[in-house]
Amino acid sequence: MDLSVMIPELLKALPLTLAITFTAMVVGFVLALIATTFRVRRTPVVSQLADLYVSYARSVPVVLQLFVAFYGLPLVVGLFEIEDFVSPNVAAMVGLSLYHGGYLSEVLRPAYLAVERGQHDAADSLGYTFRQKMFRVVGPQAVHIALPGYGNSIIYLIHNVALVMYIGAADVMATAHLVMERDYNQYQFETYLVLAVIYSLLCLVTWLVVRFFEMRNSKFVPNTATAKATMMASV
Repeated sequence: MDLSVMIPELLKALPLTLAITFTAMVVGFVLALIATTFRVRRTPVVSQLADLYVSYARSVPVVLQLFVAFYGLPLVVGLFEIEDFVSPNVAAMVGLSLYHGGYLSEVLRPAYLAVERGQHDAADSLGYTFRQKMFRVVGPQAVHIALPGYGNSIIYLIHNVALVMYIGAADVMATAHLVMERDYNQYQFETYLVLAVIYSLLCLVTWLVVRFFEMRNSKFVPNTATAKATMMASV
């Protein structure tokens, strides 16, 4: 197989892979913030629902979550008489967003709890609201603690994007299989090797970006044994 032909075909599908990854990363982060807020504040009923959501996201295999989104979304939007809205790409984004949000909540919650209790008390004594405390005192410290685990969660997300081919999304992995089928499955090794390079580069860029923010925010790291233990456990 001529690599000059195969690689451009795979790269044409890369924007969809990146779009699914970015959407799931952003929406999942918002879901994780909401779930973590309810879980740490122990809001009655809502916190139990947040725990149930996190349990679902972490317990159910990702490929099964994609199937649930793919077959469940049409039923949900059908209640609002909306047709032709759910596509494999939309289902992939929804399914991976729910997965990423639940997984990431288990990174953010320990980071929040790892911040020394005296920091919370000091902010409370100054009359800070919960939002002010998070943005000015606790948040910067928790972010630094959570960064290693957050980087890992994005890498896992990139890996799991390869599963969207099972619900019909034409990402890089699905395109690679189409290329191999077109050539009667004669060039599996070369195709999978190119895929491995593509995914390795995506993960490397992610690691470098997260590492940059880790070094930049190192001044916020709390000097406590609990925080250090949490950081080590997140790696």
